[in-house]
Amino acid sequence: MSSKSMKPRIIQIISLSIPLLIPLSGNGAELGTRQRTITPVAVTNAPVPPIYPSAVSNYAAYGYSSWQWGPGEDEGQQLTNMPAGYTRATNAARLLAFLSISDAHITDKESPCQAIYFGYQGSNSSVSPCYSPVMLYTTQVLDAAIRTANAVNRLLPFDFAISLGDDANGPQYNELRWYIDVMDGKYITPSSGTNAGAGTIDYQKPFQAAGLNPAIPWYAVLGNHDHFWMGGLLIPPQQAFTNENVLFFLDNYMGTLDGSTPYGDVIDVGSVTNFIVGSVTNSPKVAADPNRYSLTTSNWMREFFNTSSTPVGHGFSAANLTNNFACYSFEPRTNLPLKVIVLDDTMSAQDYALGEQAVLDTKHFNWLTNELQLGQDQNQLMIIAAHEPLEAIGTNSPVSLTTVLAALKTYPNLLLWICGHTHQNNITPQPSLDRAHPEYGFWEVQTASLRDFPQEFRAFEILRNTDNSISIRVTDLDPEETTNSPAAVSRGYAVGAARIFMTPSTNLTDTASYAHNAELLKLLTPPMRTKIAGCGEPLGHKLAIDRVDTGVVINFLGELQSADTLAGPWNDVTCVSPYLISAADAAKFYRSSE
Repeated sequence: MSSKSMKPRIIQIISLSIPLLIPLSGNGAELGTRQRTITPVAVTNAPVPPIYPSAVSNYAAYGYSSWQWGPGEDEGQQLTNMPAGYTRATNAARLLAFLSISDAHITDKESPCQAIYFGYQGSNSSVSPCYSPVMLYTTQVLDAAIRTANAVNRLLPFDFAISLGDDANGPQYNELRWYIDVMDGKYITPSSGTNAGAGTIDYQKPFQAAGLNPAIPWYAVLGNHDHFWMGGLLIPPQQAFTNENVLFFLDNYMGTLDGSTPYGDVIDVGSVTNFIVGSVTNSPKVAADPNRYSLTTSNWMREFFNTSSTPVGHGFSAANLTNNFACYSFEPRTNLPLKVIVLDDTMSAQDYALGEQAVLDTKHFNWLTNELQLGQDQNQLMIIAAHEPLEAIGTNSPVSLTTVLAALKTYPNLLLWICGHTHQNNITPQPSLDRAHPEYGFWEVQTASLRDFPQEFRAFEILRNTDNSISIRVTDLDPEETTNSPAAVSRGYAVGAARIFMTPSTNLTDTASYAHNAELLKLLTPPMRTKIAGCGEPLGHKLAIDRVDTGVVINFLGELQSADTLAGPWNDVTCVSPYLISAADAAKFYRSSE
């Protein structure tokens, strides 16, 4: 949140909830991408033919990695799921706040069992999980996101956090451990094998992770990459992960990255003919590492019990391990009638022949509808958290998308289906099948990938309105990065890779931020409106003040104002957070308002 020159000497964190004393003008400082967005700079000198994704040194030379700050993004109140004629809601209280992280794809770039071959010269988004230069920095980007989440938590206290799956690029032990250890705030060695370049190369250097604020419990969701090779293929034999031989698949060596090089050069990749000298095939090899072994789904869940953060298991119980069943529910606040239903909607090994990544079989579907019915009977608001979006449920799924949607729209207390998987920030209304009863509709919100552009996570605020309808305020957050840090370098790589993978080569002038922020309105039944009428906390107006060498840095939501005394005249200071106040002015009184 502050530059290196503003590094705190003595930290004093002050969180204030201050009543609004007088009307204020202006738009005010906003949370995350509501205040400003990252926008790619149009590419004007693209080479012909276009550069390969692995030609990382050319990204900057041709402007592929250039970006700048753009205006904030706010699509306003969305009324699709409200009655005809409904105009606007007024927020009254905050019921819940939480954050979601998705598709971090923590990657062991030196593993012999990646699928780099399919992506390093690719040009469409379907192969980008196989290779992207951002795979060099996945642990550092996750750490930057967690540091940002901790900073935002001081202004918008989160009741919980949830990881929506694809924590790792594959079911590999050391990749998952890096994810959990970053969340726990451990010392991270982000390389494997010989740890080449650990003393000189930025993405290879060990670092101390910040760890999520211990006051924020976090929960886990199973993703398709967490238990399938490359997210959709059966796991290779165990020795393919732990031995020294680079994986050979479909007549090609899959490749690895050279961690001793500044750009993580792709090596040991390509047709077997490239490795034949005379009559001998010189199979490429890497340094073996026993920590690269693959995990079963049950053992993947088991790792969440080996943690210093809370809750132990991060949602999973001993019964989940015994039954190999990655579904559970939890209630984030004891004084709020709301539960979160965590659903595994990825295909299982038994479903593999169906050829779908998102599958709901009868067992999972019956569990889901049972949880929904229990919540409805107990007058609880409900949120479903899954990895896959609804539209990914394929035609071969034992329970069809049509059946799933029809079932979901029989529970008027369902607020949200939150998910990841597509690496995009999408907001989709799922209106009621009966327009005379709009309360049976809900919202689907996808969180983008931390790895790929736009490299964001999300904040959710569940608000009670004055008419006891519900507002769901969703905001994308960019990880804050210091200049030239590994996470900052990865941002340029993510922008450049998006130019190659996500955008046609003829449309390199796209400067959209792809952030989507909105306030999503949801109608409740009369009994539910009555039940929540007294729930929630005042919206409040939050500040956090850090003392630094040159004065103080003020982080805030709303509009910062100052006066020599509380009763004195008020004058606007700034709408930009964080704001540096010199030592001479630090005695003034500061406040913020939403």
